[in-house]
Amino acid sequence: MTDPVLVNVSLIGNKHINRGTPCEDASCTLSRNGVSVVCVSDGAGGSKYTHARFGSKCAVDCIANLLCDHFDAFYFENRESLSRSLLVTAVHSSMADLLVEHQLDGLERLSCTLLFVAVKGDLVLAGHIGDGLICRVSSHGVSPLTLPSNGENASSTYFITFPNAQEYLRFIRTTTDETHAFVLMSDGVEEMVYDSSSQLVRPVVARLAELASKGKEQAEEELAATIKEFVIGAGQNTDDASVGILYLPETDAPDFSSMKDAKAKFQRNHDDTIRAVQMEWIPKVKHAQEILSALSSGKPLPPAGAAPSEDEPEEKKETAATSTENVDKSEEKNEDKKQIPAANEGNAGAPKEQISSEATSKMVPLWAFLLMTGAFLVAVILLILNLI
Repeated sequence: MTDPVLVNVSLIGNKHINRGTPCEDASCTLSRNGVSVVCVSDGAGGSKYTHARFGSKCAVDCIANLLCDHFDAFYFENRESLSRSLLVTAVHSSMADLLVEHQLDGLERLSCTLLFVAVKGDLVLAGHIGDGLICRVSSHGVSPLTLPSNGENASSTYFITFPNAQEYLRFIRTTTDETHAFVLMSDGVEEMVYDSSSQLVRPVVARLAELASKGKEQAEEELAATIKEFVIGAGQNTDDASVGILYLPETDAPDFSSMKDAKAKFQRNHDDTIRAVQMEWIPKVKHAQEILSALSSGKPLPPAGAAPSEDEPEEKKETAATSTENVDKSEEKNEDKKQIPAANEGNAGAPKEQISSEATSKMVPLWAFLLMTGAFLVAVILLILNLI
């Protein structure tokens, strides 16, 4: 199997050129231990993000080295939350030296987004926090692998420097099946090639990926010229622009003549939100609390399927919602302070038969109650995440 061709370019936008400020984007490629990695990061704009360009460079270098050295550990770890937490912890730890070097008062000064794709053989790891776009090019065309993630409005986003960044980091394990290339881009390029109203990635992205067939040096030269002319040169206030390409030789390219440059907009139901789902489930969550409480105290169980009374005072309903919010906030604060726990090797091989026989006991043991309570709290956190 021929090794992937890795290409990356980061160019300063006219907005920064006109202001006399440096490029805040960063990108890198790295091949080691049979692993090929491409990373892109967009340093945050704004007066409080004074050293974002150093943060973006640190983030891409950290992740590229981490995945080249420990690809298998992350790919075969089933606890995704643990993998996400470790990736974020690694970046934060690497940035700590920058706080000392530049005498900064916190990680916020280094705020940046992060996108990465790592390939080992047929296996793929991808991650994305913030805006920007990761695309997959195949013989069928080009499609988004991860989408831009903005905050309350299009000008806000999420950063790897957040204390709870692991909650917003999208982490993907997949394979290279039918893949011709992966293309990563910061929002300076994404805004030119992606239509969010139809989820359409324009065919030009596949053509950019095909530049890598010419080899890294020539591809980066032609890619930089293309981005400079058509992206940065599109206006006087254009943003920095970064593109990373992981190209798989000897795979089928798409038929460019059949690729569409337009697509019908999809109709979204704006009333169907996560908050609406959370509010719908609050009575059911409260009923589950009653069952767990009865199990722990030995009291009679409430009727199966029973839900709180519809005529329940609004104050009590509000209290139930508030209590779940407090649980979430408490868990979030504790999670930020925790170090990543080591795997519990002692329990890894516990026989299923033993667990089953213990679970059939008439009295619910303490460990079982704690287990159920933990699972319940996780469910609560997921349900009310957007309420805080």
